[in-house]
Parts: sequence; structure tokens; C-alpha cells
Amino acid sequence: MANFKELLVWQRSIDFVTDIYRSTGSFPKDEMYGLISQIRRASVSIPSNIAEGNSRRSKPDYLQFLKIARGSCAEVETQLMISKNLNYLNEENYQKLNNNIIEISKMLNGLINSLQSI
Repeated sequence: MANFKELLVWQRSIDFVTDIYRSTGSFPKDEMYGLISQIRRASVSIPSNIAEGNSRRSKPDYLQFLKIARGSCAEVETQLMISKNLNYLNEENYQKLNNNIIEISKMLNGLINSLQSI
């Protein structure tokens, strides 16, 4: 298994977290402990779980953590839609973030499928 830092999915998810933090910085301050906190924690969970699972050096553990990361992608996708519906994200920013989280989710699916076939 490659070091997690070498995985493209981990690198993309780190970039995604950075984009999420920048984007949520303009959300209303009364969302600090609501949607801002939720979307930031869910996005941070993605690369964190990839790293933790990889570091376990056990295929079943790795797969479990990758599946948790994939679940966090679904959480973020839902929270992005809510943010757009509340006009906290404009259409352009929403589309960029949503496309990125969908890509990360697909990459995770590919990694999970490849590990399961070994």
C-alpha cells in the first residue's frame, strides 16, 4: 500500500478541505456552530479517514476507513446543497465544490473496488 500522502484522492481531498474553509468563511456568523461546523468537520473527515485507514496497514481496516470517508463525501454533498438553497453559496462556487466532492467520491469508490479485488 502506498503512503497516504502519495494517493491522488488524499491530495484532492486536502485541496477540497481548503476550498471548503475559504467558502464557508463568508457564511453568516450565526452558522458558526451550525452548518459551518458541520460542513468543515465532514470535509476534514475525508482525508483524515484515508490517512488513518492507510496507516492501519490492514486491508479490512483500510476498507472500513475508506467507506467512512465515502460517507463523509455524501454528508458534504448534502450540506453543499443546503448551503446553496440558503444562498450561502452562489451557483458557480456550489458547482465547483459539488463537482469536486463527486470526483473525490468516485476516486474513493475506485480505490475501494481495487482493494476489494486483491
